[in-house]
Amino acid sequence: MQDLLQSLLDSVDAEPLDHLVTDEQVLDRTALLVAVRNGVEAELTRTVRRAESIQAPERDGLKSMRSWLRGHLRLSAREAARIVGNGRALELLPAVASAFGAGAVTAEQVAVIAPVAAVEVQAEAVGQGVDLAAVDQALAEVATTQVHAALGKVVQHFLDRLNPDGTEPDPTETRLLSIARHPDGSRTFRGELDAVGGEKFEVWLESLVQANRLAGDTRTRSQQLADALVQGVDNALASGQAPILRTVKPHVIVTIPLADLVDLAVLPGAARTGFGAEISAARARMLACDGNVTRIVIGPEGQPLEEGRSKRVYPPHLRRAVEVRDLHCVFAGCDAPSYWCDVHHLLHWVDGGETDLDNAALLCERHHTKVHHGFRIERQPDGTWRTYRPDGTEILIPEPLLTG
Repeated sequence: MQDLLQSLLDSVDAEPLDHLVTDEQVLDRTALLVAVRNGVEAELTRTVRRAESIQAPERDGLKSMRSWLRGHLRLSAREAARIVGNGRALELLPAVASAFGAGAVTAEQVAVIAPVAAVEVQAEAVGQGVDLAAVDQALAEVATTQVHAALGKVVQHFLDRLNPDGTEPDPTETRLLSIARHPDGSRTFRGELDAVGGEKFEVWLESLVQANRLAGDTRTRSQQLADALVQGVDNALASGQAPILRTVKPHVIVTIPLADLVDLAVLPGAARTGFGAEISAARARMLACDGNVTRIVIGPEGQPLEEGRSKRVYPPHLRRAVEVRDLHCVFAGCDAPSYWCDVHHLLHWVDGGETDLDNAALLCERHHTKVHHGFRIERQPDGTWRTYRPDGTEILIPEPLLTG
């Protein structure tokens, strides 16, 4: 194995990258580097398995290779678990291990195959007289000759055939969702859903994506899905049907000093959300356009002294009037439906803008954000809307071509 890795590395070093001038050369080098990476990961997996088998982490006062990989090499918990799990599985899958060592199989593919090597699966297979060596060879062949997606289907097919009459698993036992909050308030999600739960989620999300397919949309697929998820949450919160949370209906809470709310400067970190994230004053002003505002007087030692009544900026009857008039987002080129939109004050209410029909406009979240960051909308005497960029130029929608 070491000789193979060295020969692969020598092949890479033999031709400096800046000397590659043809498509074929660059693609060949890419394929070679993937093979080198696979070979290195195979050797790493074998080494970690050896360290685990002789309890090497005890030397540094740790009980597992997972914790050693996380603490000493700063690997993520997920990656450390994958390496350890692959090492255990490969001991029972020699054909797959050989292909892995030769650079023809990736660590990710090994992780897909690993469930086949589980103790209970191997025991069931032996009990049914399954030729495990043949299964190992078949999996190695699929991994080295077919696309990645096919491998997962083959593994699942084997597991399903092995126990066709097994008990139906409780889908709630396999569903997982974790949310990591970062210092800037952004979130990272990681989760798993069962087949039916995942299907429901994708159908719901896709309906929101397809309902907001606008002409000239340059967002990536992942951006469209993320925007759809936020829009779905907005719809759920706005409907008022969410369960009561600590005696009140769930809503976004933002705390900001009045002086920062009134000041037109962006002021990063001027406001704080209910979960502790810091957002800009501009973002807080945008949320205040179509929300409840509560005045709280704070004493010199930071304790609340007085709380005024919550004031709904746009009451339901006025919102309905705005929806009837505007029908959808009024930003040029957008037709997001009214139930996706906030009611925006053309002249912000903290600056003396009236909470009335003449001072209102429907804007979807995306364009509400744009208007609070330099773009501008104006309603004309004839009832039409015009949209202007931050540089003052107007966004014009081309007239449709007339056909004979």
